Amino acid sequence: MKAHDAIYIDGAWRPAAGQDVIEVVDPAEERVIATVPAGTALDIDTAVRAARAALPGWAATPPAERAARLTALRDSLEARKDEIAETVTAELGSPLPFSQAVHAAVPVAVAGSYAELAASYSFEEKVGNSTVLLEPVGVVGAITPWNYPLHQVVAKVAPALAAGCTIVLKPAEDTPLVAQLFAEAVHDAGVPAGVFNLVTGLGPVAGQALAEHPGVDLVSFTGSTAVGRQIGAVAGAAVKKVALELGGKSANVILPGADLARAVAVGVANVMSNSGQTCSAWTRMLVHREQYDEAVSLAATAAAKYTDRIGPLVSDKQRRRVRAYIEQGIAEGARLVAGGPDSPRERGYWVSPTVFADVTPEMTIAQEEIFGPVLTILRYEDEEDALRIANGTVYGLAGAVWAADEAEAVAFARRMETGQVDINGGRFNPRAPFGGYKQSGIGRELGAHGLAEYLQTKSLQF
Repeated sequence: MKAHDAIYIDGAWRPAAGQDVIEVVDPAEERVIATVPAGTALDIDTAVRAARAALPGWAATPPAERAARLTALRDSLEARKDEIAETVTAELGSPLPFSQAVHAAVPVAVAGSYAELAASYSFEEKVGNSTVLLEPVGVVGAITPWNYPLHQVVAKVAPALAAGCTIVLKPAEDTPLVAQLFAEAVHDAGVPAGVFNLVTGLGPVAGQALAEHPGVDLVSFTGSTAVGRQIGAVAGAAVKKVALELGGKSANVILPGADLARAVAVGVANVMSNSGQTCSAWTRMLVHREQYDEAVSLAATAAAKYTDRIGPLVSDKQRRRVRAYIEQGIAEGARLVAGGPDSPRERGYWVSPTVFADVTPEMTIAQEEIFGPVLTILRYEDEEDALRIANGTVYGLAGAVWAADEAEAVAFARRMETGQVDINGGRFNPRAPFGGYKQSGIGRELGAHGLAEYLQTKSLQF
């Protein structure tokens, strides 16, 4: 497993200012597989200065040329897909087939979509006697999480590049190796020096320095709502733009008449995917009281099949967090029908696929984001009750509705306070906007809406 003992600034790998390092741990084996530099505030300052110096040239680069660099980046990521998948498996613990199908493949699709958008997007429009210009917001500070370590990087960097922005990336300390591979891909794609910069480091040190830096025009952060709140406060004090992709507690609403077996099977698969470490996971399954017992039985049987399919959680810290939530669910009176807090293996940060029945809306496990392979199943009396429960959290990131009649599902989805809803198992669309209502965030990622986050508006009157 190759790791750079350097950070990437102004088109070159260079030593960090300090000697501290971050150990990268394989969560399946609980062993250190690499170290990377723990960048400091001084490193962030150097990177921001490089990005600031490169901004005028990149902003003035014609969109067609920016599109060409993004196409080359997509091709570079495609060429490295096997190495990317193996790296994500090593540092995140994701099973290799999932790393290949999702962690390596989705970023290629997203990069490709922004290559096309950069070439076709209207950065200028006529409105009456005005010409409206959409210009790059400037230097972007991107802070990304560990759960989809390359996708989250590409979902920020690709639209920023398409918009004409320059970037400083601070990736999650648990999964920095794939970010280093990404920096190599950017370099190979011919992106000019200083346009993209990578500083590995700890959140409270490098991340905070990036969020606070006066040379950063927009902070794009994906992670917990608690940290997002802090970043929003810092950015607000500096009157700085922010894009926040935060937590979720999404509802999977199964209406009477829906294909119950399919809805439950897909719902369980959704929660167990990536070992439950997905902000948009449908962690609350809502079932009508007359079908509730059957749904619980189906879910418990389905969850048991994932015991040998899912990977470990990313860290011991995360495992302890998830186990504590499972124990709290038991203590608050929820009925454990699959899994539990005990580890299924002697080595590695595994948690068993877990399903709770008899969950009520006010329980902690029905309100707070667990971020592990834990499904809660709640019963409802009628559609209005289901809607009240679905909307009854501080989050609003994603969700699902199942119904025999698609129009019925759409009518229900329109009343859900959430940024994305899958109808009868609708597929992920890398061009559709992704983001949340309420405390799930500010702004959108992916597609044209994601590109718009990195643009600011100027009008010329004639």
